[in-house]
Amino acid sequence: MREIGNDTVGRTQVGAIGLGLMTFDQSGAQPREQLAETITAALEAGVTLFDTADAYGPGDELGPDAQGANERLVAELLDELGVRDQVLLATKGGHVRTEGGDWGLDSSAAHLHAAVDASLGRLGVDQIDLWQHHRPDPAVDYADVVGTLKAIHDSGKVARIGLSNADPDQIRLAHGVLGDALVSVQNQFSPAFRSSRPEIDVCAELGLAFLPWSPLGGLSDAKDLALKHPAFAEVADERGVSAQQVALAWSLAQAPVVIPIPGAKRPTSVRDSAAAADLELTVEELARLDVS
Repeated sequence: MREIGNDTVGRTQVGAIGLGLMTFDQSGAQPREQLAETITAALEAGVTLFDTADAYGPGDELGPDAQGANERLVAELLDELGVRDQVLLATKGGHVRTEGGDWGLDSSAAHLHAAVDASLGRLGVDQIDLWQHHRPDPAVDYADVVGTLKAIHDSGKVARIGLSNADPDQIRLAHGVLGDALVSVQNQFSPAFRSSRPEIDVCAELGLAFLPWSPLGGLSDAKDLALKHPAFAEVADERGVSAQQVALAWSLAQAPVVIPIPGAKRPTSVRDSAAAADLELTVEELARLDVS
């Protein structure tokens, strides 16, 4: 069993399950009280790694005006609840919101330094707990990006550096330059998207936390689940738990460094996700899930 509170990001202990905050207030339809209750429920369940990004905002139609909205909302909620010191708060930079609801990339040194400063202001902190480069930018050589990440860390504005959507060669390059300052990699991984297995292996080798984003991909629709991933539905039914719990437990079983960060905007959802840390799948069940 992977107990809540038995995982680390760098040298900081966090819960075995994290919380992705991208969907907080994305539609504007979520009562603020509900979001606050979700944060409270997460902390009560031992979830302490919270993940946002400067590009997350309340809707595609807002374009550039959405930049930073999620960071501001999360910071306000943490302060209102008085729980800031209970959370390792991660954010990202390098994605930008553009007109028409599109997402652009800017990994220039000037933009990344400015993005860190803007996130510091929106989060209301002197140092960001974990700052992640959001996605490789074809216009900027990755070695140059890594150099910028080192300069940002050396500035003292961020305590830890993470990568997102990086491949094995990029992870090794960054680790060679950043050393212990690099603590995590956040890539997509789920029953429906398994091609990040090589990145998990590299993270396990280097001692980096692997943070699967969208770890419940492919499980949102019950009919689709039964057709495309029947073993997850079957194991869930046999164990009397949700398929989402099974998916997260399967993700945790991939390597000790894996810390999934499912999204949730309701207390019941985050409690269900956190319970996956107590779900120990058998070797036979894992074999069934690996081919589903």
